[in-house]
Amino acid sequence: MEFGILMGDQPVASSAREHLDLMLRKAEAAQRAGFTYLTIGQHFLYDGFRWFQPVPLLARLAAELDDHVTIGTTVLIGPVHHPVVLGEELATLDVVTGGRLVVGLGTGYLPQEYATMGVPFGQRYRLLEELIEVMTKLWSSDRVSHQGRFWQIDDLPTHVHPLQQPRPPVWLGAMRETGVRRAARHGDVWTITPQQTIDQVDALIRTYAAERTSRGLPLNPLPLRRELMIGEDFDDAVSRFAAVARGKYEAYAGRGMTLLGDDEVRNFGDTVRDHVILGDAEACRKQVADIAAALPVGPLLVRPHWPGMDAEQTEAYLAHVGREIVQPLRGLESRSFADFLERPAG
Repeated sequence: MEFGILMGDQPVASSAREHLDLMLRKAEAAQRAGFTYLTIGQHFLYDGFRWFQPVPLLARLAAELDDHVTIGTTVLIGPVHHPVVLGEELATLDVVTGGRLVVGLGTGYLPQEYATMGVPFGQRYRLLEELIEVMTKLWSSDRVSHQGRFWQIDDLPTHVHPLQQPRPPVWLGAMRETGVRRAARHGDVWTITPQQTIDQVDALIRTYAAERTSRGLPLNPLPLRRELMIGEDFDDAVSRFAAVARGKYEAYAGRGMTLLGDDEVRNFGDTVRDHVILGDAEACRKQVADIAAALPVGPLLVRPHWPGMDAEQTEAYLAHVGREIVQPLRGLESRSFADFLERPAG
């Protein structure tokens, strides 16, 4: 089992220089603690919080990392980009990182980001599918032709190819069955979102596997996003998690992320107990081991920093989780897809 981190946003009250310093220190601390995946998502014109744009930031961070550390976008809001621009930027990033890039894509959930870019929100899923098709052609061919619904390219040369061929791994985020089927068809793996329970994930993995198998596509372990907080006991872990995360959950609900309604935010403790890894170190290790024994997942991606935490708090979190979770579970193996599919659902 490999472990990774999600590198997110920071309040705009923190200066951009402080924010960059936080990112650099976070990357260094994560690598020191044994994490081997560093990923970041994307937003535009985001109220109250700063998101550094992933491609230039990851290029900067890659200079600080050893060759065994993979970097990734989890997730880029694919449909708001032109596939030629994004495809060439990501191909360049794959070269800059020595072929250590994973491309995490999704549709996002904020209509105003689409409106600002002049992109129809209602067409986001079709746009995402065609974007992947065009970028794959750009990455893997010397010339590209494409006559699609949204973009047309008439036999033009390509000049920037990623080191990984035919393309860097494509991780597609999804929350529901339709999106999971899309991830199975157009991506290399489905990135499991952190708000889903293990029972929900079990059912969706079976949907994913059925779609892949019907198309003769390979089954690879699925990246699993999970929040994790170690405390003295379960109640202490919930309290610590609420102290750093509740505000972000409230922000998600306020921006319309439908998995997190107002009732779930008000009853925070009950909301998080079924999808966040919580407890003392031994209990958290057991929860991770139980997930790996049940599901074909990996890497496990955790969030070491919530908006408002400073660099020292983030470094301390990474050191603690590295010592108590990452190092002890380094040899852990997740369930194979073959074994998973042999077991009855439920």
